[in-house]
This record gives sequence, C-alpha cells and structure tokens, in this order.
Amino acid sequence: QVQLVESGGGLVQPGGSLRLSCAASGSIFSIYAMGWYRQAPGKQRELVATISVLGRTNYTTSVKGRFTISRVNAENTVYLQMNSLKPEDTAVYLCARFASGAWRPDLEPDYWGQGNQVTVSS
Repeated sequence: QVQLVESGGGLVQPGGSLRLSCAASGSIFSIYAMGWYRQAPGKQRELVATISVLGRTNYTTSVKGRFTISRVNAENTVYLQMNSLKPEDTAVYLCARFASGAWRPDLEPDYWGQGNQVTVSS
C-alpha cells in the first residue's frame, strides 16, 4: 500500500524559511511525478509545485522564486524548500503522487499525504 508521510511544517515568522519532506513507501518512487498542494481556511486547494521523474518542475505563480521542489529517488523523498515566507503562505500543505512520470494540468493525484500545517505569522 502506498503511503506518503510528510514532516517539517510549523510556525515561522514572515521572511523565514521551512523545508517540507514527504517520504514515500509501498511503490517504486522513481517512476512517478510528485507534487505539493496547499489548502488555506476558506479557500480552494491549490497546486503549489510539481516535479517529474526527470526533474522538470512547475510552480504556481505566487511561489516562483521563493519555493523549490526537489526529489531524491534514493531516499524515496520529495522536498519543498520554502523561503521568504509570507503570511498568505499559511495553509495545510499536502504531498501528492501522480500516476505518471510527468505532470500534466489534467492529472489528478492518485495518492495523498496526511497534510502538514505551515503557519507564517509574527
């Protein structure tokens, strides 16, 4: 059974940094694209970043230049490095797997992590 276990969230001041990790198990990690979503209270879930098996990345406009998604296949782990955090980045962040090696806009995840709270506040 596929499991995605996230860690690394918490409370940080504006301008600070956090790194989220998502450890995958139960399948061959290296053949699937991965992504991070977020959901803030009262807002729709938003796709933040994706990474293909070849390392091609996509970001939503609001995080470009501040967030970096990466993967280490030998560790079955995908990361989200978040810098210059803003209060509007406050949300539950969810790791997701796509049933394809490359992300496409019409793809929906087939597995989700449990979610990890990130709060940006002074």
